[in-house]
Amino acid sequence: MTQDDLLARAQAWLAEDPDQETRDELAALLDRNATDELAARFSGTLQFGTAGLRGELGAGPMRMNRSVVIRAAAGLAAYLKAKGETGGLVVIGYDARYKSADFARDTAAVMTGAGLRAALLPRPLPTPVLAYAIRHLGAVAGVEVTASHNPPRDNGYKVYLGDGSQIVPPADAEIAAEIAAIRSLDDVPRPTEGWETLGDEVLNAYLERTDAVLTPGSPRTARTVYTAMHGVGKEVLTAAFDRAGFPPPALVAEQADPDPAFPTVAFPNPEEPGAMDLAFEAARAVDPDIVIANDPDADRCAVAVPDASVDGGWRMLRGDEVGALLAAHLVHKGATGVFAESIVSSSLLGRIAEAAGVGYEETLTGFKWIARVDGLRYGYEEALGYCVDPEGVRDKDGITAALLVTELASVLKEQGRTLTDLLDDLAVAHGLHATDQLSVRVEDLGIIADAMAALRGKPPVRLAGLTVVSAEDLTKGTESLPPTDGLRYHLEGDYKARVIVRPSGTEPKLKCYLEVVVPVADASGLAAARATATELLAAIKRDLSEAAGL
Repeated sequence: MTQDDLLARAQAWLAEDPDQETRDELAALLDRNATDELAARFSGTLQFGTAGLRGELGAGPMRMNRSVVIRAAAGLAAYLKAKGETGGLVVIGYDARYKSADFARDTAAVMTGAGLRAALLPRPLPTPVLAYAIRHLGAVAGVEVTASHNPPRDNGYKVYLGDGSQIVPPADAEIAAEIAAIRSLDDVPRPTEGWETLGDEVLNAYLERTDAVLTPGSPRTARTVYTAMHGVGKEVLTAAFDRAGFPPPALVAEQADPDPAFPTVAFPNPEEPGAMDLAFEAARAVDPDIVIANDPDADRCAVAVPDASVDGGWRMLRGDEVGALLAAHLVHKGATGVFAESIVSSSLLGRIAEAAGVGYEETLTGFKWIARVDGLRYGYEEALGYCVDPEGVRDKDGITAALLVTELASVLKEQGRTLTDLLDDLAVAHGLHATDQLSVRVEDLGIIADAMAALRGKPPVRLAGLTVVSAEDLTKGTESLPPTDGLRYHLEGDYKARVIVRPSGTEPKLKCYLEVVVPVADASGLAAARATATELLAAIKRDLSEAAGL
């Protein structure tokens, strides 16, 4: 693109931008002739895919803004009408991030102007409430405006179809094509009224449904500390705990209420270093049984347990550990159906399912795939996502997961036991399945492409002294999985291990998922097994980094 083309494109964008804030921002860039910054914003468009849209707020087609959202909504509306859904209902939810309410209202206006019916949730609410509302209201689609646990300057646009699940191919490409066909915002009717703003009926119906995940008469004695991580989870989680009869959670006051600046954390993600520091400080003051955290849109659930061996006395459980605990709890409750997980999650779930005689299935990464498993009873992903009531919410749900893990902690507490004790039992029964992640955040996405190319060009033959017995390029798909950009290695030697490498679908990260399995004869061997697993995981990280040129 020449400089004249760049400036012409920016001027055309400015002329139709409906948002004074981004108009002023773009006008200032043009006044300064900030060509590098303009090129970064106008070198392409945010790509609409199976994660919808997600990106940094700002002016231009490579940023999240009202112009981009209006086009996305118009593309979705055109797709729905092409599928014969004219007059159908689209329900729209949003979190408390910057611009989320504006993006939600714009979506409602576009749907109304296109001849569809639109209904807005009454205020910022957890993503699982929107996922529930789609099927509860008989909607043909749903939109959630959220960037989940991304940095404060990001926002996103997540699309569900009428089955209550997130979109998958080919719907994403078909919607993207409709978006690309929109020439001008002047071609998109946007009335100023005509949509419905819902009351609390849908939220109340969701809360009534949360009771279904618990066993009637089960113990409800576990005490919790809870952080909403400056997001929208507090109101709904505390209401769900109150309905269930659990002790009221002790709230992390500094993070309890929505704040789009996320002032107390570098990244509003419970997995990020330091994000749980205030929650652990509160736990040391009140001595609960467990600590629970939601991410800002409350579709994920993090759990921490007392651990005298670590600084501060509290340890975050890995998503794979919580995934196994919830599976074991559901098995104990007599759950039937299929247990499912993504390929990057621990193989321990398969061992638990096999021993219990329930179905098991592995999917590509993301709940858009997990939620579509036939006969699904329980699904989880290592990134703190758990679907414990698929008939109610066909997506990850941090509220119902928190209820279920607190029920489990209560059951164990009545027995004089803890979540850690149950993890030990699972290790003895099935082998110690230890997982870790090598996650590399980049400014230049070319680094990720180079690392993937290096691994494809020269696959490793040994990692941590273990032989790579199979190396799969997942872009070709497998017998049970459709194609995806990833690499999978199985390792054998004194121990078995597995490595999966893939670019993140939502953040500028290269993610490497590691697992080693160390046999354990009895509880006396757990400490040695954990030490062995720690050494192996560290060695795999080192060797994999070298092989990828990182």
